[in-house]
Amino acid sequence: MKKGILVVSFGTSHLDTMEKTIQVLEDEIAEKFPEYKVYRAFTSRMILRKLKREKGLEIDTVEQALERMAGDGIRGVIIQPTHIINGIENDRMLEDVRKQEDQFEWIRIGKPLLSSADDYKKAVHAVMAETESAPGEVLALMGHGTDHHANAAYPMLEYTFHILGYGQVLVGTVEGFPDLNNVMTKFKICGAEKVALMPFMLVAGDHAKNDMAGEEDSWKSEMENAGYEVRVILKGLGELKGIRRIFEEHIREAAG
Repeated sequence: MKKGILVVSFGTSHLDTMEKTIQVLEDEIAEKFPEYKVYRAFTSRMILRKLKREKGLEIDTVEQALERMAGDGIRGVIIQPTHIINGIENDRMLEDVRKQEDQFEWIRIGKPLLSSADDYKKAVHAVMAETESAPGEVLALMGHGTDHHANAAYPMLEYTFHILGYGQVLVGTVEGFPDLNNVMTKFKICGAEKVALMPFMLVAGDHAKNDMAGEEDSWKSEMENAGYEVRVILKGLGELKGIRRIFEEHIREAAG
């Protein structure tokens, strides 16, 4: 029976970070699971339109990818999202999958990055293993955030950093809680002077380059205006081996 793995990402229109993150992850999955054919889908319609319009790149939606897989004679499917949390994008992905499930003998679904207590611990160790920080420097991680209840993952992530001994790490979000003001309040509490700023997102795309590291109206500019010395680490989570390993583990779990 022909089997396939569909790797589902929110997507990015920044090809530089796509190559270092999504492409590397998909290549490693293909290498680790040679009995499966690997396919790609993005969930952001806006990014799909932008890629087609500006780069001439056509990438499948989840429904299109599943149709393509069925057409290729794939009968068994593992769907592995690269989403960070079990939020809105993951819910939409599951809805799209349900519409196509009768085309296959079986579909199994892997979990997003932060799905169990072990995942949080592994993610913390993965970040700290490949992120250098200077003495006295606070590491501020910028997640996306959401009004979905799954946003609770971000405070839980910070808590996990702290109980594992990394009290110098703070977590904030662009569109949820805690926000930039909450993070900067904690700077005052811990007496921070130097800050390393890094995205807690799969790719270092638009949010990382503009909302986090931009010269105006960004986390970096707000922190510098408040007198902090800021160092930017423009690296997506997909560049970290330990993070990619968590996704591979979720595929193994789904495969049974």
